[in-house]
Amino acid sequence: MPRKPTIRQTETVARSRLFRIEALELEFTNGTVTHYERLAGSGRGAVLIVPVTEAGEVLLVREYAAGVHRYELGLPKGRIEGEEPLLEAANREIMEEVGFAANRLEELTSLTLAPGYLGHTTHVVIARDLYPRREPGDEPEELEVVPWPLADIGELAARPDVTEARTIAALYLTRDRLATEEG
Repeated sequence: MPRKPTIRQTETVARSRLFRIEALELEFTNGTVTHYERLAGSGRGAVLIVPVTEAGEVLLVREYAAGVHRYELGLPKGRIEGEEPLLEAANREIMEEVGFAANRLEELTSLTLAPGYLGHTTHVVIARDLYPRREPGDEPEELEVVPWPLADIGELAARPDVTEARTIAALYLTRDRLATEEG
């Protein structure tokens, strides 16, 4: 594994309520000095939850996606708050977004998206042994919950309103994990 470049200087060049853009001056091990920009991560990342029912369905939510200005069908997700434990954050998010809690939560993996310039990690959590429990959330409108058979994720991924790579990856990874558990 190569040695990471040395960060010689970091400067915040823009900041919003959600984002911070940093300019980095880097020196690589071969002596090359260059500049990069990155969207710096804030906090401890986010959780993306795959709530799986006893019937083998996943509970998806339809919600507005401002980045693409349309409604997307995807997995419930949200930011990990402060020092909140990861699995507690996952359970809180599914209570807020789908109206269920889980007796069994397991971190499946962590994903990044565009790690060349985006410093954000999403922790994928499988939620099982679900029971009804609704908590108030921070969504501006009530989310539609859409059950979908995990066995039919190829059909789901082909839909024009299912384009988020994290959701698609998490569904395939969950399907494969559950298949290995069964046999």
